[in-house]
Amino acid sequence: MTTGTPDPKSCDAIVIGAGHNGLTTAAYLARAGLRTVVLERRDRVGGAADTTDLAPGVRVPTVAHTVGRLSPRVVKDLDLTGHGLRLVQPEVRVFAPGLDGRAITLWGDAGRTAAELRARSVADADAYPEFDRQVRALGAFLARLLAMTPVDTRSPGLGDALAGLLIGRDLRGLGRADAQTILRALPMAVADFVGEWFEADRLRAVLASRGIQYTAMGPWSGGTAAVLLVDAAGNDGGAAGQAVFARGGPGALAEAIAGAVRAAGGEIRTGVEVAAVRTADGRVTGVALVSGEELSAPVVVSGADPKRTLLDLVDPMTLGPGLSWRAGNLRLAGMTAKVNLGLRALPAFAVDGLEDGEAPRRLRGRIVMAAGIDDLERAFDEAKYGGISTAPYLEATIPSLVDPGLVDESRAGDTQQVMSIVVQYAPYHLREGSWEDRREELGDRVVGVLEAHAPGFTALVTARQVLTPLDLEREYGLTEGHPYHGEPSLDQFFAWRPLLGLARYRLPLDGFYLCGSGAHPGGGLTGQPGANAAREILGDRRRRR
Repeated sequence: MTTGTPDPKSCDAIVIGAGHNGLTTAAYLARAGLRTVVLERRDRVGGAADTTDLAPGVRVPTVAHTVGRLSPRVVKDLDLTGHGLRLVQPEVRVFAPGLDGRAITLWGDAGRTAAELRARSVADADAYPEFDRQVRALGAFLARLLAMTPVDTRSPGLGDALAGLLIGRDLRGLGRADAQTILRALPMAVADFVGEWFEADRLRAVLASRGIQYTAMGPWSGGTAAVLLVDAAGNDGGAAGQAVFARGGPGALAEAIAGAVRAAGGEIRTGVEVAAVRTADGRVTGVALVSGEELSAPVVVSGADPKRTLLDLVDPMTLGPGLSWRAGNLRLAGMTAKVNLGLRALPAFAVDGLEDGEAPRRLRGRIVMAAGIDDLERAFDEAKYGGISTAPYLEATIPSLVDPGLVDESRAGDTQQVMSIVVQYAPYHLREGSWEDRREELGDRVVGVLEAHAPGFTALVTARQVLTPLDLEREYGLTEGHPYHGEPSLDQFFAWRPLLGLARYRLPLDGFYLCGSGAHPGGGLTGQPGANAAREILGDRRRRR
């Protein structure tokens, strides 16, 4: 090798996985001057942040369908707008049709929402603006917690003491009432949390649904209030939640971050699968690929989930029996499926009192089908015991309403719109049968729920894709099909995510880090775990010099 010529098989940092968090970490590292290589098993970047072909001329989001929790700091730091990211936020956040012909609409404007609720319940209308204020206040506090590196529970130092003081300061800044509420609310069931504010069961269910989305919990499960509040952290969601779309679908977000990586000098290699992390004397030395090729680097960062990272990529003798046992007991069995549909026209939801032309406007956000709190709990009960929910909870969007480019009219035939549906509850571990045999059964149940709310819906379907938890594992590397890389419960939150003692992005080998959604602060398309991990990696690098 010629002196001064970089070794093509040697670099400063290797990132495993080109999901949005892996790409975010790589972009920060490359911007800091590290020779960074991203290795992705699939043929394109994005992971679960993907947009794919449903039919000729028809594109749909695959797993995630909105990007409202994306960290504004990440967007600014990486100049994602300059790399082509275009975000659209409709004024409507949620449209919740009912089987009784009455719908609930949650707008970005809390006052407008309250005005519409008044026809149903004066008490609920009066309570809604204050509930929205409280969710925003508590979410703002949690946003600062989520941006932190969890404290070092083994050997806390001055930095950890300072972090504790900052948490205390922020807690006092909430005021006495909200400070008491945040401490009381985090372990609560979301059903109880919303039940203290509102009397209408349907409104309670619509608001509570954010506490169960993508989880293996029901509305009466402890800690689901925390899931709702975390969903409101660092964004403009408030009580209604976000409904922000990336033009081109979530895949456009991944491409924008990939653009930031390349612009900073980083390299992205797709169609490359990592077989193992190489180690020597207690530290990482690089990775071995399935092809037999090896790459060396003093820093290896995994964007895969923690169970896959520790049990599949690290030699068991290096990991040790204790940590192997703990990693094997991480809770990440998914209960979420995804159904994508092509439609020949917009569905006509059976809703009374809407003026002509009003329905399409209200369908531009999230469409939630939640009849009541106990209906959600019954749906969870079936899945809890290994059954597919008879009447699953659905959150749908029609992204083609805000992004018409998803449907190419010249090639799409009868398809005019696309619908993206997140389905709860469909357990990874089925009690009877297999997902290979029951995939279309799930799709039929989803279409059946939509047919009940919008008569004639079935006849509108031109194309259908059903992604079960098993499909999410196989295609996107989500162990047991969990979109969040791990259950977002309080026992796997902050200093306990993914495991107590491993919450600071550093894994138990020098130079080995975790940057995916299994790390603090957890799942969703935020980019926050990737940004936090990069901060710690660069800090360690500075301290070594």
